[in-house]
Amino acid sequence: MTELHDFQGRILSDAACELGEGPTFDPHTGTLYWFNILGQELHELHLATGAKKVHALPCKASVLSRIDDERQLLATEQGLMIRNRISGKLERYLELEPPHMGNRSNDGRVHQSGALWIGTMGLKAQDGAGSIYHVAKGNITRLFTGISIPNCICFSPDGSIAYFTDTRVNRIMRVSLDPATGLPKEDPSVFIDTSDRGGGADGAVCDREGHLWNARWGEGAIDRYSAGGRYLARYKLPTARTSCPAFFGEKAERMFVTTAFEGASAQEMAEDRQAGFTFELGIEVQGRFEPDYTL
Repeated sequence: MTELHDFQGRILSDAACELGEGPTFDPHTGTLYWFNILGQELHELHLATGAKKVHALPCKASVLSRIDDERQLLATEQGLMIRNRISGKLERYLELEPPHMGNRSNDGRVHQSGALWIGTMGLKAQDGAGSIYHVAKGNITRLFTGISIPNCICFSPDGSIAYFTDTRVNRIMRVSLDPATGLPKEDPSVFIDTSDRGGGADGAVCDREGHLWNARWGEGAIDRYSAGGRYLARYKLPTARTSCPAFFGEKAERMFVTTAFEGASAQEMAEDRQAGFTFELGIEVQGRFEPDYTL
């Protein structure tokens, strides 16, 4: 039987993001990062001091990964960029798709090999406009195409399995990988079919026990599944459009979750005063830190 848990957490940031996404934690600096994609903002929260910064960006961005002490990799609508962590200066790194395609980056994550998986989608979420790419040391490989809203990209603890979804189709897919490269070894298969639910499978992370934690857009919840696909638990949040979870803390033992108010009606906004806030889930987890991207 699936466990049901009421919200026991707290607000980490009440800066409402139209589309909060891409949460990640840098354990080297004790800093949480996330994006307001549509607002073209990078949010930064220092865990020990509570110091909060919002960095204006020149374009829509959705994923941040550490490269080293000074540099970060950003996935944006203008391709991949390298950001100086101190100055905020951006340098172009790689073009994923030509500008005439009218796409932007969406969900992504770095594999244990140091390669990035990154999804793209149409600026108006056009059917089938996006793809998922593998980027390793500057080499780009398109893995899957015809995707409308790429999400749920994460990897098993040993790097041998990848998960992803097209939120519009709402089936979480599973594919075996070469752990040394993060490249697929076979065609994907359905891991969890949630197409009969009202909400959507959004961002996800995989903990060190192999459990997949999936944010449910429109359902105000994080769902946890076993490596075998069993639906273990649901953790409620106080706002509907939950977008992505991430681990943080000294031992990656905590979880924070981004949310959004994109698409909300005036009535929904009046009833959901915490839409777009960033939350700590308030439970102890067996998380793990994200790998650095290898240039």
